[in-house]
Amino acid sequence: MLETWKSIACMSTEIERKFLVSGDGWRGLAPGTIYRQGYMPTQNGITVRVRVIGSQGYLTVKGRTTGISRLEFEYPIPIADAWEMLDNFCAKPLIEKTRYQIKYGDIIWEVDEFHGDNQGLIIAEVELATENQIITIPEWIGAEVSHEPKYFNANLAKHPYSRW
Repeated sequence: MLETWKSIACMSTEIERKFLVSGDGWRGLAPGTIYRQGYMPTQNGITVRVRVIGSQGYLTVKGRTTGISRLEFEYPIPIADAWEMLDNFCAKPLIEKTRYQIKYGDIIWEVDEFHGDNQGLIIAEVELATENQIITIPEWIGAEVSHEPKYFNANLAKHPYSRW
């Protein structure tokens, strides 16, 4: 059983920059996918996320953020288990968003248009190979918020954008 889990688990160091989106220049560049996700209460800067994307569930554990990096472990789980965890284990409100994956230059920008309690917030994220990776910023990218915890999804679940 342990070997099976090792073969489907994904562990990596997540290096991510976040930006506010400015304007609508990104719209129409890629189709969107609906995401629903929730966070289990934890301590010590550890994040446990349950996510549903289409017909697949995921369980993700993230370590403390240092700079713009942190350890991340992600596992596919049965969709029924994901829904059960979202309903019974995760704090409310859930994060609801449409994600657009837009190729710009050599990288993929993930633009998240939030719904529900975070309606009106649009954030673009880019995952990097190194913290010092140089990227080309699209014209529709606004202020960088990588070091502002209030824009982390786990914090948006606790303190939604509609209540700022």
